[in-house]
Amino acid sequence: MPSPCTALIFQLSGCLVDFGARTLPVALQRLHPERTTANLAGTPQQALDAWLGKSATSAQLQALQQALSEVAGEHAELTPGAAQLLQTLHADGTPCAWLDDLPADASLRLAEALPTPIEAVLARQTRPWPAPDSCWQALSQLDVERLDGCVVVSGNPLLLQAGLNAGCWTIGLAACGPLCGYALADWQALGASDQEHLRAEATLQLYRLGVHSVVDHLGEIEASLDDIGVRRSKGEKP
Repeated sequence: MPSPCTALIFQLSGCLVDFGARTLPVALQRLHPERTTANLAGTPQQALDAWLGKSATSAQLQALQQALSEVAGEHAELTPGAAQLLQTLHADGTPCAWLDDLPADASLRLAEALPTPIEAVLARQTRPWPAPDSCWQALSQLDVERLDGCVVVSGNPLLLQAGLNAGCWTIGLAACGPLCGYALADWQALGASDQEHLRAEATLQLYRLGVHSVVDHLGEIEASLDDIGVRRSKGEKP
């Protein structure tokens, strides 16, 4: 069955691979175990500045990039449903791309887990999320000429806001990604009540952002894609 969407843009970490988007916080913890912070939103440099409580030096930034590449190799595991979804989209001929805000070396390490070819958006000349630049660049690399039917999928509010700003449909991931922030095994080890509490908080935050649909992870995304297809058939726009 053909995809109800014309193109999909996925975040790599916390979406396709690395269930809880753990690469960045683990790298920071290893480099500076004496410090902690609850807010890691933004680019790795912004997260490092927040972690340190001051602007990082060039040497500290270089150390973080190296640590990210090493940690990425440990977290290059597909999320639930990712392999089947990518294979289905590939068979349907639906254009797909991934992007991320991690350095290119770390992103490529994570991408080694992907089962099918998918366009990588690695350029760093664009403004950071929530600016829409990287979404438009991804669609340009995919030779997509119209925004209609283009979908951004992520658990990261900044990328989802970028997708909304770009004029795309958006699907937020509640359990998978940085909002809950658990590695898959740790998430599965939580009790049902703890999972539901975290899921509810993340879902509410994503809907407040204005995303069009929210699911736990990619294994549950088919119904959301079908719903977008129905809404498009009725003439609805993002």
